[in-house]
Amino acid sequence: MSDDLRELSKRKLNFFQTMKAVLWGLFGVRRGSSYQDDISRLNPVHLILGGIIATVLFIILLVMVARWAITSLT
Repeated sequence: MSDDLRELSKRKLNFFQTMKAVLWGLFGVRRGSSYQDDISRLNPVHLILGGIIATVLFIILLVMVARWAITSLT
């Protein structure tokens, strides 16, 4: 692992704070100051994992809503 990545992975925000930032990013509502603050403190490993988890949960939610809509229309 490179020194830059090792240094970035030692940032202080925990996984749940990172998930909050990911969810706000998916929702599309972020203030500039909050965004800059998060970028300087986010752990990139947590950010990648949080993005993957949020995407999988979003896809599962879409599939469930589509199945519900199809069954309710028939």
